[in-house]
Amino acid sequence: MVNVVMRSHASLVLFLLAELLLAQSGLGGLVSVLAVAASAAVVTAAALVLCAALAARSGGPLTPTRIRTAIRDRELRTAFLAQRDPDARGRRRPRAPGRALLTAA
Repeated sequence: MVNVVMRSHASLVLFLLAELLLAQSGLGGLVSVLAVAASAAVVTAAALVLCAALAARSGGPLTPTRIRTAIRDRELRTAFLAQRDPDARGRRRPRAPGRALLTAA
C-alpha cells in the first residue's frame, strides 16, 4: 500500500517538475510543485504511521503451543497419496540385471 502511494506521488511530482522546466512559468509553477511535494510528503508520512500502527497491533512472538497446533493442523490437512504399485496390471516388469561386462584392466 505504501509503495503504491509513494509511486503515485513521485510520478506526480516528476510530472509537475517537467511541466515547470518545459513551460518555464517562473515562481508560480515552483510554488505549485512545492505544494504537491509537501502533500506527497504528508501522505507518505501518514502511510508510514499507519503501517507502524498495524505492525504494533499484530500479535507478538509465537508461543510453542501455537506452533504445535499449527503443525498438527497442517498434518490433518495433508493428503495421503498412495505410492504406485510396481506389480500393477499394465506395468512392465523391470529388466533383470545382466551379466557383468568385462572391463579393460
